[in-house]
Amino acid sequence: MAAEAGLDAERDAIIAALRPVVDGIVATFGPVCEVVLHDYRRPDKSVVAVAGSVTGRDVGGAMSEIGMRVLARGDQAADELNYATRTRAGKPVKSSTIVLRDSTGSVFGALCVNVDLGAVGEAHALLGALAGLGPAVAEAPVTTFGNDIDSVVDAILDGHRLREHQSWAGMDRTERLELFRSLDDQGVFAVRRAVEQVAARLGISRASAYSYLSQARAATDPTTAGGHA
Repeated sequence: MAAEAGLDAERDAIIAALRPVVDGIVATFGPVCEVVLHDYRRPDKSVVAVAGSVTGRDVGGAMSEIGMRVLARGDQAADELNYATRTRAGKPVKSSTIVLRDSTGSVFGALCVNVDLGAVGEAHALLGALAGLGPAVAEAPVTTFGNDIDSVVDAILDGHRLREHQSWAGMDRTERLELFRSLDDQGVFAVRRAVEQVAARLGISRASAYSYLSQARAATDPTTAGGHA
């Protein structure tokens, strides 16, 4: 108990030290930049500091799909730098996610930098047209940035169902297990009440959702998958 309390104090100190960094980065790069500081000890209210307004985040808001992915990877999570994404409104964003670790190497948060590429993209398109360059590359994937964790979970679930073009009733057992495995890999079930929320959206009982989740995890665990290496 004392050791855990010491680690929590250490994590609090790291968070406190990074708060002025959040403001400093945005002051340096201006209004096209947003910096969000996350404390993953409270996934549904992980935003503890924010400066700038690229994705519309607020203090007390939830993590995005990217944060859920970090949670799913746990201490194996690595920094994700200079990747492209889009908000649900279509705004192009360049982002970097730097994971925060305590002295034991445990991941407990992240510092995220988001840059609005809208104005840059418009300038690029104009210069490209003048220079006779070809069309732009394919659009980046959409990421849900929301202050409400339920909306983020819903967006992930909707994305899966849109890709499959079928309802829960139209899936066979293998497809249903794959859906739960994929949602689990994305960190959805690290969020409180997520199982109940997914069950309600799929129109199944909570007990059925827990059963599918348990089976999906067992199928991917080499120690339970029939004894094979």
